[in-house]
Amino acid sequence: MPQQTMPDTDYQLVIIGGGPAGLTAGLYAARARLKTLLVEKGALGGQVLTTDWVDNYPGFVEGISGFDLVEKMAAHAERFDLATRTAQISALDLRGKSKILYLEGGERLTAQAVIICTGGSPGKLGVPGEQAYAGKGVSYCATCDGPFYRNQEIAVVGGGNTAIQEALHLTKFASKVTVIHRRRELRATKVVQEKAMASDRIEFLLDTRVAEITGGAGGVEGLRLAHNDGTSSTLAVSGVFILIGVVPNNQLLPLNDLKTDEYGFIVTDTEMKTSLPGVFAAGDIRSKSFRQIVNAAGEGATAELSAEQYLAQLD
Repeated sequence: MPQQTMPDTDYQLVIIGGGPAGLTAGLYAARARLKTLLVEKGALGGQVLTTDWVDNYPGFVEGISGFDLVEKMAAHAERFDLATRTAQISALDLRGKSKILYLEGGERLTAQAVIICTGGSPGKLGVPGEQAYAGKGVSYCATCDGPFYRNQEIAVVGGGNTAIQEALHLTKFASKVTVIHRRRELRATKVVQEKAMASDRIEFLLDTRVAEITGGAGGVEGLRLAHNDGTSSTLAVSGVFILIGVVPNNQLLPLNDLKTDEYGFIVTDTEMKTSLPGVFAAGDIRSKSFRQIVNAAGEGATAELSAEQYLAQLD
């Protein structure tokens, strides 16, 4: 595709976020020879960097560490000379034909199109041991990590549909799944609850909170629990899945201008177009049901192709 002229903007395309969606969008844009900049506030890779082992990304038959997968994605984009920059965006104005990005320190960048790939963060318990054992027995994705716990006893923290559905999924691998929920009743729909309660591999600890995640050099070994009646207990498990929701990384986004769902995730169509012309979104920041590395990458490609189409139609 021939390069568009840009008399009024620094870039044809700016990609915000360097996770799998952003890196894939950047790869496609660099191959299309668009003048592109990928802006990431920290290390490239996003949440994948916190994943010890990825066993379900196509093409890696033996699996691959999250770090190595990100390294390969970044190297692929660099092969086509994708420009990246480590910077914190302080504000965005996405309403006009020229999209404006304000960086901390006062710098101002402009682009004809923007792809938002800021991702989401799993809801955290904030208890001792959670951060120390992340990726070493503490997981936020049953689909990703469930197969590592074959014939082991594990716990699921949460009481909504996602937590209970994932508990059911984990029974395919674990010998026992203990669901821990801080309230007296689950929040999942009754049909989902009934399926879980009918499973001989699932037990429930209601009116209970995780007070601490304990372990050793090999990873998680157990949980210290606080019950709402004032008592406490311990539970021996080799893994704990914390499934209390995902929080959108939308703090820098102009939410008054972008259409979002009730949780603050960006609503797009199937081509990753947002409610603003020339603005696209991909990956975990999107409003959707499933958040996996593979669909984030696919959405990044779709967003870039849609952006290409948008740029081609500009005067």
